[in-house]
Amino acid sequence: MNKPLKSSDTSLSRRQIMIGAAGFSFAFALGGRADAAVLAGERAGQTMSPWISIATDGTITIMSAATEMGQGSMTSLPLIIAEELDADWTKVKIVPAPAQDAIYGNPGFGGMMYTAGSNAVTSYYVPLRTAGAQVRRVLLDNAARKWAVPVAELSTEPSTVVHAKSGRRLSYGDIAQFAEVPAKAPEIKPEDLKKPADFRLIGQDVMRIELPLKVTGKATYGIDVQVPGMLYGTVLRAPVEGSVPNKIDEAKAKAVPGVVAVIRLPHGVGVVAETAWAALKARQTLNDAVTWTRTGVAWGFDSDKGHDTFAADAKNMKQAARDWSAQGNARAAFQNAASVVEGEFRCDYAYHAQMEPLNAVASVSPNGDAVEIWAGTQSQTTATEAPAKFLGISRDKVKLHDLLMGGGFGRRGNRDVDFIMDAVMLSKEVGKPVKSMWTREDDVHNGRFRPLSAHYLRAAFDAQGKLAAWHHRLAADRITPFMDPVRFQQGGGKDGMVMAGTDIRGYDVPHQLVEQLYRDTGVRTNPLRGIGVTANKYATEAFMDEVARKRGQDPLAFRLELLKDTPRAYNAVKRVAEMAEWGKKREGRALGLAYIDYSGSQVAGVAEVSLNRATGEIKMHNFWCTIDCGVAVQPDNIIAQTESSIVYGLGLSMTERISIKDGAVEQSNFYDYTLPRMRDVPQMHIELIKTDNHPTGAGQMATPLIAPCISNAVADMTGVRLRHTPFLPDRVKKALA
Repeated sequence: MNKPLKSSDTSLSRRQIMIGAAGFSFAFALGGRADAAVLAGERAGQTMSPWISIATDGTITIMSAATEMGQGSMTSLPLIIAEELDADWTKVKIVPAPAQDAIYGNPGFGGMMYTAGSNAVTSYYVPLRTAGAQVRRVLLDNAARKWAVPVAELSTEPSTVVHAKSGRRLSYGDIAQFAEVPAKAPEIKPEDLKKPADFRLIGQDVMRIELPLKVTGKATYGIDVQVPGMLYGTVLRAPVEGSVPNKIDEAKAKAVPGVVAVIRLPHGVGVVAETAWAALKARQTLNDAVTWTRTGVAWGFDSDKGHDTFAADAKNMKQAARDWSAQGNARAAFQNAASVVEGEFRCDYAYHAQMEPLNAVASVSPNGDAVEIWAGTQSQTTATEAPAKFLGISRDKVKLHDLLMGGGFGRRGNRDVDFIMDAVMLSKEVGKPVKSMWTREDDVHNGRFRPLSAHYLRAAFDAQGKLAAWHHRLAADRITPFMDPVRFQQGGGKDGMVMAGTDIRGYDVPHQLVEQLYRDTGVRTNPLRGIGVTANKYATEAFMDEVARKRGQDPLAFRLELLKDTPRAYNAVKRVAEMAEWGKKREGRALGLAYIDYSGSQVAGVAEVSLNRATGEIKMHNFWCTIDCGVAVQPDNIIAQTESSIVYGLGLSMTERISIKDGAVEQSNFYDYTLPRMRDVPQMHIELIKTDNHPTGAGQMATPLIAPCISNAVADMTGVRLRHTPFLPDRVKKALA
């Protein structure tokens, strides 16, 4: 039972009464950024309001502002509201929130409706708890007024207000029949929120709301959508970013039965047909019938040669670089160092590999003044903003049906929403609804990749043998200017997505310097699960291991000494070492350790691997992992996300690679872009370290651990350092030679 309120203040400055069969609505916006009455009016005739609606039958409808791509946000965010509302979870109904930034925008992304970076729970946690507590407070106020008792005498049980003195009870549905809703939400102070020890829903393993639909096959993804009168569209894109159609011989394409139109687009040639197969067949005829301008920057670019150039530039101190972060005076510390250790690392381009290829359905109105869109997107903001800009209409004329995604990993959140704009542009041209679909080959050839990167690192020791300074020079393609130029400008021209994880947060190293060397190759780049942290932590954690070994110290003891003043980090590393029985010799196998502080989440891992020296093949047998991400809203889901991020990291470490020749992608499908198979997945042993700290992310935090753990284990086994991901067998054999 929740405790009674301390205050009996039930005064209302203005009351709205929205009572009837639909129940009543609480129109409270996060941070007071919207007019509640206006929003409630917009949604007249429905039982939903900005966050919470309660029907007279007790059904509680909660809006889900984050998009669902398999990470569980569609459950975890409403659960946070339900906790403070003291709702009966069995009576909760969850619906996607409409594209209203002012109400539902993610505080962690400047108010955009954007789901990425394992950020949703972290950013929405306090605002949603506050919203739930505000509604509970109004329910109590209404019950107090009904019974003419002080509100301080009331408490709540799940979906019920209780007056213990008289034994009277009112369900939330009962209150919905007479409730008055204040125009201004009650003030809720941080101390008014529940203590973690009192949580009834948070911390429990609640079934994710969409899982039964997925298991039974009833879930609707974007690719499942069918609308009346719909046609099918596909786009032949330029082989190199930035090029446009030059000459088009469309005769053969138009001759394919069922083809409705062949359309020149700014970025390619579109085909619209009565069936998907007709559209794809017609597009195939265009492969040799379209010539392209050589206006793209990437024409002539070769990723292997580019890597050599990147690495040379990173190591050459005369090459201009931009300070990214600095602590103390690293340059002076290196000049006065007693000894210096240096190392180099490289990471290839990588592809998102989401299982559901990109797709969208769009229906532009006959006169072009409105559009309806069906899509799975990581950003309701960009999914409505870009079409509105293209059509020259306001965003409220874009109706978005926000659907489940068969994987996102960062690919469905670009500012230009290319996969949605295909459908919008084609629908506008033909005047009918169009479903645009990308094939797997489209997805690979026209992917937006984790950037190529080369890392040069130095570590300086003072005369007392202490690690005194750390220097990391990173040469990489930039991400943000291509993926989201608006955010790039708002961020002052800094590219946080490519640089994330270059710091060695948590370690006691007094002087630190990170430099960035921008390299604009013209290749399409994008944040990918783990963003820059995956590549950068491979470099820093493998180098940390290398430094320890060159100093003749045990890598675990070396880290624990540097982390002794960071208790949560120390505990995570110490515990994972205990789980893996660090120090125990394994016949034919070795252990490798890594630790990261990823946006406040403390994550540590140990990999147990073996190596076939003849073939260069590495096998991971076991992976132990600890994660302290503060309050665990859904513990079992955190474990599941950690497992999936381990598998994702395994692919990036071992096999996944995009190569570029003359500006074009060489790979095509999963036969030459190899993902981990079931046989590759190790036994995973994950321990969630529960604390009362503010919740931090869990969706991608283990991905960056995998490559350094493998590299460190191989170094322990062979004395050879693997410096280039993925660790392809030929690369391993070359390193061992």
